[in-house]
Amino acid sequence: MENQRGKGLSFSRRIYLPRAIGLGVGFFSVAAALYPLSTPTWLWALLVFNGFIWPHVAYQMSTHSAFPYQAERRNLLYDSLCGGFWVACFQFNPLATVTVLSMMTMNNVAAGGRRLFVFGALAQVAGVLLGAMLLGFKFNPIMTQIQVLACLPMLTLYPLALGMVCYQLAIKLAQHKRALSALSRTDSLTGLLNHGAWKDVLHLKFQQCHQHNSQAIVALIDIDHFKVINDSYGHIVGDAVLQQLSRELKRLLVENEPAGRYGGDEFCVILPNLPLYKAEALMEQLRQALDQYRHPDVPQLRVSLSIGLAQFQPSYCDAIVWLDAADKALYTAKHAGRNTIGVAMSDPASNDASLLGI
Repeated sequence: MENQRGKGLSFSRRIYLPRAIGLGVGFFSVAAALYPLSTPTWLWALLVFNGFIWPHVAYQMSTHSAFPYQAERRNLLYDSLCGGFWVACFQFNPLATVTVLSMMTMNNVAAGGRRLFVFGALAQVAGVLLGAMLLGFKFNPIMTQIQVLACLPMLTLYPLALGMVCYQLAIKLAQHKRALSALSRTDSLTGLLNHGAWKDVLHLKFQQCHQHNSQAIVALIDIDHFKVINDSYGHIVGDAVLQQLSRELKRLLVENEPAGRYGGDEFCVILPNLPLYKAEALMEQLRQALDQYRHPDVPQLRVSLSIGLAQFQPSYCDAIVWLDAADKALYTAKHAGRNTIGVAMSDPASNDASLLGI
């Protein structure tokens, strides 16, 4: 309910400015068409209310309603009803009729699409019938220079205001789309790339290395005995460990070194344009940082990492082979007792990995 009300209030705010400008400048178009006719005083008073007071009344009605969106759509139908009414009042003056009805139709389409366009057109017809019932059905084809000049602001300022509102809405939609895209690529717990997004980056980096003969290193990072941490201290503590590892990765890595959460307790990093010995040193800093980590509620907890590194080789046929080499290096580190760094052999045909013992 609150979410719907928030959307309705946003809709009301977007409509408020175009309505205030449109009805304000539209006042002069209608007044110029009414002026040559025998117009009663009450009709002039109604025109002043519709042009300068109604926009603010409509805004207050919609924003104070329990359902602002529905209230604002009713207000838009009232606008259309009044538009049709004024057309009958100034005896279907061609220029003023086209100006008033086309601007209101444009507003209805922009605000509610085809559905509001249809209901708005019906409201305009109802307004015409109401005006004809009160003042009679007459047709006045004469257009004066004053009427032409009075319609110019409506034909220029209102489309400009409506265009600005639509542009701002498009900007917001683009921002929301980017935010949703980022959320779909991000692991909610750690803030790193999720499994699918990181693999997309890996495939892209593999193609870049092949095409430009550049170098990069894939690192797979596994938290040793993470299931034991969850079983012994609970998932809240386990989540804290995962978040600590992600914070350390963000601290150590630069912007063009993408990191992701590959699985439950497995993380992955791409280190472009970095020599193997520097990559080993960087991962050693990460290993030591987690080794020194102490959870405030579980001071006896100790965290260690096993890490596998694989340097890009031109002989790799695809990114999966490259990733598999890092995975084998990680397995070697685990098999050697964990809490260490394994490095894949340069020869991709080999199933072994060298080991940097810690």
